[in-house]
Amino acid sequence: MKSILGIMGSPRKNGNTHILVDNILKGAQEEGVKADVLFLTDLKIKECDGCHRCWKGEECPKDDDMVGLYPRIIKSDLFVFGTPVYWYGPTGLMKLFIDRLVYFNCPPNRAKIRGKRAVIAVPFEDENIETASLLIQTFKKCLEYLEMSLIGKIIVPGLTEKGEIAEKEKYMQEAYELGKSIALKK
Repeated sequence: MKSILGIMGSPRKNGNTHILVDNILKGAQEEGVKADVLFLTDLKIKECDGCHRCWKGEECPKDDDMVGLYPRIIKSDLFVFGTPVYWYGPTGLMKLFIDRLVYFNCPPNRAKIRGKRAVIAVPFEDENIETASLLIQTFKKCLEYLEMSLIGKIIVPGLTEKGEIAEKEKYMQEAYELGKSIALKK
């Protein structure tokens, strides 16, 4: 059975990002996929300081929650990264998480993540869809570097109120269908 890990980069629970990611996971679960969610706002993740220990195959010296997440990341087949756009990029919470994926940079650790797949869920206030372009590029480049595949995305502009995505049937259905489709992909 496939396993999907939803990674919530929004500091708001029950907000637009949370609702969007949940709907993706519901679609996947309907197809028999096991899904779990991480709320980055509940975790203590320190910044990477570039010590390069992980590049040498050593354990990360940071005493934080990220060290305990590596086994969960390794066990997961697919990831749903959810983050609103903050200043044309991901939230600080998500950026810390992404930075610490450097753990998978050394050859022995790279083999543990290579070939895994991901989707992104990106709601934001601005009406201009181009506002999310740098964030999308960030994920594409990071995943490409880790030899992972970005297999889907849902980008939702024009959300100004907490939870208003729930009223946008088109996007709720799109998220649900995205979850179903990623569950069925081999």
